[in-house]
Amino acid sequence: MKIEIKHRFTDAVLFSCEAKNIKEAVESAVKSGANLGGVNLLGADLRGANLLGADLVGADLRGADFRSADLRYADLVSADLLGAKLVGADLVGANLGDANLRSADLRYANLRYADLLYADLVGTNLVGADLRGANLRYADLRYANLRYADLHGANLRSCNRIEAHPEIKEQS
Repeated sequence: MKIEIKHRFTDAVLFSCEAKNIKEAVESAVKSGANLGGVNLLGADLRGANLLGADLVGADLRGADFRSADLRYADLVSADLLGAKLVGADLVGANLGDANLRSADLRYANLRYADLLYADLVGTNLVGADLRGANLRYADLRYANLRYADLHGANLRSCNRIEAHPEIKEQS
């Protein structure tokens, strides 16, 4: 079936192809090097998707399911990931600067060397997440669950840690 991937504000078609489902279409778009900046993937099922190096700047990814997806080196600056499911996702080196990750589920996600500068992580579940070497400068971690998260070498300068779980204070 023909699937059109559209911009979140203008409804302009960013990519179009024949695919079985949205996951296959998005993978095809990323593989072709398509710019998916501002894409509307609200609630999309992208479990296990290969989105290595994807350009998703300013994308609407609220409630999307990225469980076990490969988002290494993806550009997610200013993306809206409110309530997204990223359990076990690979986000090594991803740019999540100024992204909205409120209430997202990042349990056991690999965020090594990810850039989370100014990211909104309020209420985010980061249980067991690998944040080694991540840039959390100016990130808002209030009410984030960081139990068993690995924060070794993470840049925690000036991040908002008020009301964060005690683990973040112990490892910073």
